[in-house]
Parts: sequence; structure tokens; C-alpha cells
Amino acid sequence: MQLPEKFVARMERELGAEEAKALCAALGEDPSTAIRLNSYKMSSPRWTARRVEWSENGYLLDERPSFTLDSDFHAGAYYVQEASSQFAGYIISEVMGGSEACRGLRVLDMCAAPGGKSTHYATLVGKEGLVVANEINRSRAAVLADNARKWGLGNMVVTCNDSARLAEFEGVFDVVAVDAPCSGEGMFRKSADACEQWSEANVAMCAERQWEILQNAFKALRAGGVLLYSTCTFNRSEDEDIVRRACEEFGEELERADDIAISADWGVVAGQEGVFQTFRFFPHRITGEGMFMAVARKSAGANAGGRLPKARRKAINMVDKRSAEELKRWVVEADKMSFFEAGDTLYGCLTSHYAEIEALSGRLSVIYSGVAMGQIFKGRLKPDAALALSVYLCRDAVACSEVSEEVALCFLRKQDVAAELFEEGINLVVCRGQALGFVKRIGGRVNNLYPNSLRILK
Repeated sequence: MQLPEKFVARMERELGAEEAKALCAALGEDPSTAIRLNSYKMSSPRWTARRVEWSENGYLLDERPSFTLDSDFHAGAYYVQEASSQFAGYIISEVMGGSEACRGLRVLDMCAAPGGKSTHYATLVGKEGLVVANEINRSRAAVLADNARKWGLGNMVVTCNDSARLAEFEGVFDVVAVDAPCSGEGMFRKSADACEQWSEANVAMCAERQWEILQNAFKALRAGGVLLYSTCTFNRSEDEDIVRRACEEFGEELERADDIAISADWGVVAGQEGVFQTFRFFPHRITGEGMFMAVARKSAGANAGGRLPKARRKAINMVDKRSAEELKRWVVEADKMSFFEAGDTLYGCLTSHYAEIEALSGRLSVIYSGVAMGQIFKGRLKPDAALALSVYLCRDAVACSEVSEEVALCFLRKQDVAAELFEEGINLVVCRGQALGFVKRIGGRVNNLYPNSLRILK
């Protein structure tokens, strides 16, 4: 791979000749492969792996398997996420005082697609917490929603809006994370397009866009809350210069967060920019890709806000009592859940989340929230594929059919599967204990209910 000459020259200026040479050499090597387990679905990886030092559920794999042909991947049992990227969850846990202190937090992920960090935050805050994952690009937001469905915790609200719309939720969130769109220098060895499209003009354009998003993010953060800024790029214009600008703009409204412990063995380069603690990830120093992260707190004396704004429209409605009784059959912890209708689909969520989902849906473009349950016909639920992947699914409500990996892949390709494997009516397809979706057997015929948009094409 031929790196852009101006990129190399810039790294030499910013890092020094020796460090830049080592970085550029590493960018010519094969990238590493890491996964993060969904602790609600999987407790250990099936492949030879070693732990990511800073991630409780993160693992580095010795070689890259075909994830597309692994049913556990489609079941949301793990997420393929860069080891460097998983440090974001570590930062939040450390600043908040440990994993238990993170339970129940409200997190806003401002630039969330495809969903690696968002699903990480969803695990971190637990089912009782809430993650609002925003992505301005609609096609990328659709991918984000698919990953929220697969992760299955029911505590994510996926929105598709300009960052200024999120600023209307002033002072609402305990944590606001901005994984800002950037020039992508840290992804050069994973993406030829990132390398080919790099230019100094693009770096400057990204920096202005990042600053706009960060300003809106700060408004949505509550007093005392945590601001996390990150990019997957190396240059100071998009990294230290942005957080320095934040220090100048927000002044006494920003303060240093509690110190974040890192081991010298990790290879992470820690620094300081104003009140922000900074962390740089260089592929010649760590097993992972290039990244920058910075964290600070909004001071306790900053403008408080904190109230959910009034909805501009009625976007969701509670279901009637009879429908609610049918939906309750399909979930565990039914006494903690509320059920609502959005469009032609019925959804479930924790009752403690309903007011927030209602407020968000009444002001923003929400494309997914809670758990999609499906539709009711003649008093019976036709389940949505997302319900199969939810940790709230009550398997006693439906016939469960354990199938081989070969049959599972046929199902995931939306191919025909043998009728004798299933009972009459709706069946949950399960492989290695992981739920994948539903089929409906009608006599000697099986209707594969897996979504066309998700089917395996290879």
C-alpha cells in the first residue's frame, strides 16, 4: 500500500521521523482481528484467543474466521470490534467508578454507526440503562438498527438526525460520546478507500464538522456528566486541536475527570490537553488500529437542564389491554414491561424507558427502539425476527428447534429447510443454544421468516 506523501510528511512533523517511520511500516502490515462478546448470550469465545487487556469481554483472535458463515455472529453473541475501539467502554467504566456504577446510565452516542461502541455502551449500562445511538446517514443508521436488534438488550434507541436536533435534549445524558467522522488515517491498512481518499483538505473539512458535533454534544450532557471524544485518525488537527478548542470555548464548564489507570504494558500513549485526558493508539505500539480518545467532565456548576423536552407529535401509542396480554406471553419480566405501537409494528420496552422513548420519538426521527415484537392477527402474535434475538424472549411461548450449523446457515440464507425438523406452527430456530429467528411449519411446508434484508448472500 502506498501511503499519501503529504500524510507521511505530516506524521513526520507531528511525531518525529523515527516514530513516523515505525507507524508507516505498521500500516503496511495485516490488521488484527478482535471481537467483543455479548455477555448476555456468550461467556467465552470458540476460537483460540487472548484477552484485550482493557476490555472485560474483548478478545484478540489468532486468525480471522469467516464471521459471515458463523451462526453465532448472526445471533448477536459477539460483535467484531477493534481492540482500540473497545477502550471507550473502559474509559466510561473507570471515570464512573466501575461497572456497577454504570448500571442505569443514560448514554448518547452521537455518531453511532455501525454500532460497535453503541452495543458496548448498551452492555455497560445494563438492561436498566438507555443508549440513544444517533447516525445522520440513513443507510448507515439502518445498519446500526440491525446491530441493535441483534444485540438484543432492548435498551437502545436508534435515531437518524442532525446533531443539532440532539442538542434539544439539553442536560439529559450522563455520558455523551462523539466518535466523530474523520479522515480515517487509523483505518488505512483496513480500507484502501480511506487511504485513496485522504487529503489535507479533507482533514480540514472533518475538523470543522467535528467541532460542530462536539458543540451540540456538550449541550446534551448533564452537569457532572462525562464527555468522550474519539476519532480513528492520527493528526492533531482532528484530535488535540479539537479538544483544546473545547477547553477554550467551554472554559469553567469543563473539568478534569477522575484519573484513568493504564498499564505501561498496554502500549497506549496517554497525554493531557487542557482538562482532557488523552489516549493515542498506534498500530506499531499496540495490537489494534489507530485511534484517539479524550475525556473530561462537564462541571457540576454548568447549566443543568435535565428535563426531557415536550414531544412535538404523538409518534407512539400504548397498546390495548388485550394486545398487551398476548405480548406478555412472549417475554420474561413481563411485569416490568410496557408495550406500544409505532407504525404497523408492536414494540416492548422496560416501563422505566417508556417516557424517554416517547419524548425521543415525539421530536426525533427514531427508526428503532426497545424490542420489535411483531404484529397481532386474530389475537395471536406473528413475531418479528428481532424478538427471537432479544434477551427478553420467553422460550416457553414458542416451540424451540435446535438445528445443526449446516441447517442454521440454510435458514440464514433464507433457503428451504426440512419440515420434519419443526413442530406445526411457529418455531424458534436455535443453533448451539443461540436463537436465530422464526419459521412457520404448515404441514409439509416451512415458511422461512428470516428477513430478506439480513440473509446471507455468499
